[in-house]
Amino acid sequence: MTCAAIMVVLGLLVSGEGPSVPDEVAVRWVERTFGGDTGLLELLVLPTEAYVLIPVAVLAAVLCLIGRRRPEAALIIVGPLIAILANTWVLKPLFGRWKYTYLAYPSGHTVALVAVLTVLVLLARPGVATAVISAVGAVVLCGVTIGMLGLGYHYLTDVVGGALFAVATVCATWVLLSWAARRRAPVPSDG
Repeated sequence: MTCAAIMVVLGLLVSGEGPSVPDEVAVRWVERTFGGDTGLLELLVLPTEAYVLIPVAVLAAVLCLIGRRRPEAALIIVGPLIAILANTWVLKPLFGRWKYTYLAYPSGHTVALVAVLTVLVLLARPGVATAVISAVGAVVLCGVTIGMLGLGYHYLTDVVGGALFAVATVCATWVLLSWAARRRAPVPSDG
C-alpha cells in the first residue's frame, strides 16, 4: 500500500512535466560516468526485454507446477501481467508524462523487470535464497536504471515510479491469490 501511495504522489508531482531536478542530476551523472558507450548501456537494459523476462517467468512457473505450488505458478504469470497491463493502459495515460513521443511515467521497462523480480523474491525459500535474489535484483535494477537514463528512455522518477508500482501490484496480487487458495482448500472433516 505504501509503495502505491508513493508512486501516485510522485506521479502527481511529475505529471505532464519534463525532467525534475533529480532527473537532471541523475542524467548528468550517467553521462559523465558512462559517456556515450551505447553498447554498454544497451547491455544494461537487456534484462527488461520480453525475450529475457518471459523465459525466466515460464521456467519459474514450470518449477512451481512440478512442485505442486499452483498459487505460486499463477502469481508468476498473473502478477507481472496485471502490473504491465495496468501500467500501460491506465497509469501512463492517467499521469500523461511524455518523453519525446511516448508516455514515460511509470517506466514500463521497470514495471516488467521489477514485477518478475518481486515474484521471485516472494516465492524464494526464506533465508539465503531470498537474500541472494534480492541482492542480484537490486544490482540488476541499478544497471537497468543507468542504461535507461543513458539511452534517454526514461527519467529517474519514471524508474522509481515503475519499481514502486510493480512491487505494490505483485504483492497485492499475491495476497488475493493466497486468500483465494485458502478459501478453496478442503476443510478437514471432524466427524
